[in-house]
Order: sequence, then structure tokens, then C-alpha cells
Amino acid sequence: MEFELSEGEKAVQSMAREFAENEVLPRAAEIDRKGKFPLDIAKRMAELKLFGLPFPEKYGGSNASLLSYVVMVEELSRASASIGCLSAVGLISIFPILYAGSEEQKEKYLGPLCEGSRLGAFALTEPTAGSDPLSIETIAVRDGDEYVLNGRKAYITNTAVADVYVVFAYTDKSKKSAGMSAFIVEKGAKGFSFANIEDLLGMRGCIVGDLVFKDCQVPAENRLGSEGDGLKIALATLDRDRIAMGCVGVGIAQACLEASRKYAQERKQFSQPIANFQAVQFMLADMAMEIEAARLLTYKAAYRADKGDKFTKEAAMAKLYASEVAQRAATSAVQIHGGYGCTKKCPVERYFRDAKVLSIVVGTSEIQRMIIAREELK
Repeated sequence: MEFELSEGEKAVQSMAREFAENEVLPRAAEIDRKGKFPLDIAKRMAELKLFGLPFPEKYGGSNASLLSYVVMVEELSRASASIGCLSAVGLISIFPILYAGSEEQKEKYLGPLCEGSRLGAFALTEPTAGSDPLSIETIAVRDGDEYVLNGRKAYITNTAVADVYVVFAYTDKSKKSAGMSAFIVEKGAKGFSFANIEDLLGMRGCIVGDLVFKDCQVPAENRLGSEGDGLKIALATLDRDRIAMGCVGVGIAQACLEASRKYAQERKQFSQPIANFQAVQFMLADMAMEIEAARLLTYKAAYRADKGDKFTKEAAMAKLYASEVAQRAATSAVQIHGGYGCTKKCPVERYFRDAKVLSIVVGTSEIQRMIIAREELK
């Protein structure tokens, strides 16, 4: 097994690290404090071609590996989990169109989304449907050359910010999983509005809220794939998103380790740096060990995806383990920083909140364990 990144992947890592350290990190606390969409950062990401990194050049992407992409997400998340998450939303709004779209849909939407001139969103979750996607209530009824959508989506990242939304709805609820379909809905469509922008605990630069569809008219040509393909499209997308969010966790945890190591070497108690105390050393050792394990899990999942192998189990493992490592690293980081770690002036306070949010998004830790067990029992 090859443990070294390729030269191309190393180049992406270096570029992403430079951008993160010079342009994202100085803004990270402000982004968290204000809880507003960082449009200027998104524009810079577009200029650097980060949104289209793992997609074909034919459609405006860079034709890079998924591993290159997750390396980039890790570097951004080390500076700001909000920005790491923003890049992940790009993945899950572009991939469904590449995976299931017609050639006409790909030519119309993929170029602007990959180039970042338009932003996307992925809309599956509803007020009554989170861990159980089959319980969604949004309905799409065919009416001639259109579908009429009625329903409400909740906790959708990039609400009101995105221009293009991949929306899931039942076209025939009696068929259950075989009756769900996917649609491309553009901002400004008649009957499509936004509501309830959330004040988040962490990842506060992500704009999360509700999408409301009231007799929303969507051209039939905007359906992705055939009627009934919706769940297949959603699950294929979520597998990739779990790898991306795993690297968000690795980035958070790495930031915790770096901040804690620096503070432990500078902070003195009992006439010596607290890094001299075994209790602190053990926390740093556990962080370093678990981060390396989480990183290898996420990289392996991306590697399998790039090879075309099945990776559902590996993606769930990566997301589960990395999110839990991030929480443990953040807890230890606050402990090492003591009273200072409990203040808004200290970055580890932000890492602590971001890590908790990560354990919920794209499937809770409990859901990841169910996926892993299901795959093991096949």
C-alpha cells in the first residue's frame, strides 16, 4: 500500500495550506463571531478552482483525484471548519448532476458550479426526516412539462446563498424507496422561498435554514435521472460527503493539536512549562495518535473511491472516527488551555463547538455505526 501522496496531490495540499494560512485563518474568528456567509472567501475559492477540483475538465473541473480534494478540505478545516464545510457542500451539489444528469444538464449547470460562479446546495433533510430519509414528505406531482413541488426542507447548508439546489421529493410515495426522485431547482423559481435561518452552535460561517416549496413549478427537464432514482442518487452522494466531512474532522483535530502543543510549551506553572507534565504529554500523545489514524481512514476511503471500489463502509468509518477524534481533541485542547480555553479569545473554544456540530451532520455517529454494522453483516 502506498502511503505517500502523489506530486499532484502534494501540490494541491501546498496550495490549500498557503491559502488557508494566509487568507482563511486571519478571518476565522470573525467568520465564527458574525455567523455570516463569507462571500469574499468563496470568491477566492472560485479563483483557485477549489470547487471543481475533483470533477472532469470537460465540465469546468480540474480532473483531480478525490484524495486531492479531501487533502484540500483538511487544510481549509485546519483554519476554519466553516470553510472546510463550504467546500464539502460544493462536492455534494455538483456530484449528483455529474452522476445522474443528462448531458444537457451537465453542460448547463456543471461549468458554473465547478467554476464557483454559481453555488449549490443539497436538500434532503426535512423537519420530520433526518436520519430516516424515507420519511421525507416533500411531494413532486407531474403536470405536463412540469413537476409541482410542495414541502419543506430543513437544516440545508447554503440556504438562500446557493443558486442551484438538488432537491429530493416523492413522485410516488406508495413505492417507498423506489418512489423518490431528484430535481434541480434554481433560486428564484416560482413558489420557492427560504425561511428560518439558524443561529448555529458551531460552523457558524455556514448558512443553514429551510427551503419552502409551495406549488413550486420545476421543468420536467430538471429531473435528475429517472423517476425513482432519488434515493440511489442521495446515497451515492452522501458516501462521498462522509469522506469530506471526515477530513473536516481531521482538520479540526490537527488545529487542536497544534494550538495545544504551542500553548503547553509557552504556559508555565510551578516554574516550568506545562508541557513538562506527564498529564499534558499524554493528552498530546493521544491527539497525535488518533489524528494519524483518522487521517489514514479518510485517505483510504478516498483512495477506494478513486479506484472505483465500493467504499460505503470506509466512508462511514472515516466520518464516525474523525468526528469523534475531533471532539476528543477539542476537549483535551480546552483542558490544556485551562481557563483561557473557555473564553472566546481562544481558538480552541471554537474548535470545541465545531467538533460537536460535525458529529451530527451528514448522519449522526449512531447512523454511521448502523451503516458499518449493516455492511459487516452482509
